[in-house]
Amino acid sequence: MEMRHLGRTGLLVSRLGLGTMTWGRDTDEHEAAEQLKEFVEAGGNLVDTADVYADGGAEYLLSRLTDSVVPRSDLVIATKAGSVPESARRFDGSRGHLLAALDASLRRLGTDYVDLWQVHAFDPVTPVEETLTALDIAVTSGRARYVGVCDFSGWQLAKAATWQRAHHGRVPLAGAQLEYSLLQRGIEREALPAARDAGVGLLASSPLGRGVLTGKYRHGLPQDSRGASPYLSGFVQPYLGERSRRIVDAVATAADGLASSPLAVALAWVRDRPGVASALVGARTAAQLQAALSVEALTLPGEIRGALDDISSPVHRYPDQGWSEL
Repeated sequence: MEMRHLGRTGLLVSRLGLGTMTWGRDTDEHEAAEQLKEFVEAGGNLVDTADVYADGGAEYLLSRLTDSVVPRSDLVIATKAGSVPESARRFDGSRGHLLAALDASLRRLGTDYVDLWQVHAFDPVTPVEETLTALDIAVTSGRARYVGVCDFSGWQLAKAATWQRAHHGRVPLAGAQLEYSLLQRGIEREALPAARDAGVGLLASSPLGRGVLTGKYRHGLPQDSRGASPYLSGFVQPYLGERSRRIVDAVATAADGLASSPLAVALAWVRDRPGVASALVGARTAAQLQAALSVEALTLPGEIRGALDDISSPVHRYPDQGWSEL
């Protein structure tokens, strides 16, 4: 699998990453082990998790597979902190919370460091410079090698990246994780141009439109799908409207013409967009992951890419219509 630099850093990540949001809840240890073996054998190295996935269960499960299934040295482990879904305070970017969460993640992961530590979301209550100080401490203390942010808007990302580069001794942001797919191109308005300008690599989450771009929902709601899951149905529902159906139909038509699958076409589109360092693929089973990994054999022809660009194009209005082209 092709390796790419994460932003303007020396960190090399596989252009497909393995997401673990279902691990420890919908994906058991046996399936997770099979996924990890398939992924590493295909040449992948980036494994993305978070302290809130399965209430820490995903990190713990990854620790049980590290070294017993694949060597720790073969993995780029990325995790996140700052999301507190059971609290009245939805996000906590305070230095105290973040560093305590990092220490807890390291214990669950059974490792002395993570390769990439990310703030899970922007906290409007905490000054951003305090949040960023926690990232500096994580790196200088050896608990993290690189740092990044998730789900920051364009101005939030630009402010954070500029703050880190403007002050001597601070750690530059390496990556920004944002949702990106043919069904969700909102980041192209400001966040993605900001990331590219700042030299921050994009980790594209939900590149398959939360599973909708695979075509599995074209004729109903499969009982074994995320859309039918009590945990994830609300996650899928926003992408089941008429606009999404038109885009999914176009992807299916392209797949037929290429003798490929809708999954591979949708994933290849995201993987090769400007600024994308890695597209993160989450699978419930090893068979699903294997289907996603097959995209390595596919590069979309220009005319098909252009047609998909057109049918999924986001609306650009003042003042970003003239300068946000990728």
